[in-house]
Amino acid sequence: MNRVLLFIAAVVAIGLGSIAPIASGQTIGPPLPEYQGSRPVMPGQRPAMDKAISEAFPAPGVSSFNPLTMLEAAGKALPGANSQTPSGSADAPLAALSTPVTILILLTVISLAPAIVLMTTCFPRILIVLGLLKQAIGAQGVPPPQVITALALFMTMLVMAPTYDRVYREAVVPFNRGEIRDAETLWLKARQPIRDFMFDQIEATGNWNSLYTILEYRGIDTSEPEKLTRASVDMISLVPAFMLSELKTAFLLGFRIYLPFLVIDMVISALLISMSIMMLPPVLISLPFKLLLFVMVDGWQLVVGGLLRGFVAGSPLTS
Repeated sequence: MNRVLLFIAAVVAIGLGSIAPIASGQTIGPPLPEYQGSRPVMPGQRPAMDKAISEAFPAPGVSSFNPLTMLEAAGKALPGANSQTPSGSADAPLAALSTPVTILILLTVISLAPAIVLMTTCFPRILIVLGLLKQAIGAQGVPPPQVITALALFMTMLVMAPTYDRVYREAVVPFNRGEIRDAETLWLKARQPIRDFMFDQIEATGNWNSLYTILEYRGIDTSEPEKLTRASVDMISLVPAFMLSELKTAFLLGFRIYLPFLVIDMVISALLISMSIMMLPPVLISLPFKLLLFVMVDGWQLVVGGLLRGFVAGSPLTS
């Protein structure tokens, strides 16, 4: 079982490029050596496959990361991509995986894609703050996790609506009209609003250290930050830096929300101790007071409104 999981993790990197072959009813699989007698055909003896792999995974140090081009090139290295090639030639399709493994890979890719997309939005900050608010109140199971997650998703839609509207106007519409014909231009146009949003949030919170940490790990000199530009930061570095920034901001907001409820718990505990009531849990007494305080100040409107106003609207900046 462990070997199967490791194999799936290795294939996920190129699994997205296999959606088209699967849709046409073809099976997929990683490049496998084809045996000619007792000697396998090793890498370097298949020019088409080696070229496709080199295009899909550029050499280290290349800052450009275009998933559209990578998936297209990775798809060429998979079985069935060159269906017109004679079976006896050196560029013939390789052996395919079984149908159950193919379905498992596809389901894995489909399950990971939404999570990756959500990490480039305001969803993590909103969900963490609402979760900490629930813990601060101390109500077990109220509101349910489904309600918190649904509220966070709807708030994410509100915040990200202008950004995705830019993606639609600047990338999707020109592509449908035929004004954009290559994958590189489409990727640059589609990613720009998302990059602007993430950079705006990092700049608004002042969490540039998270970006410097990622850049230093990747071997980029950050000793003179004033010389760095947004164009020098690729998506591979920007996304984890944005996530670190959002985590820090979310925990700071959660700490501020915790304070008034912590004061109520401390006051109730002091009163119970002063009255020598040791056996009564303080939570039973403090919970009604915390709920009363939260309702009187219209807490949900304050928290949700503060979260929505805390995000900076993206501006069309060049990168």
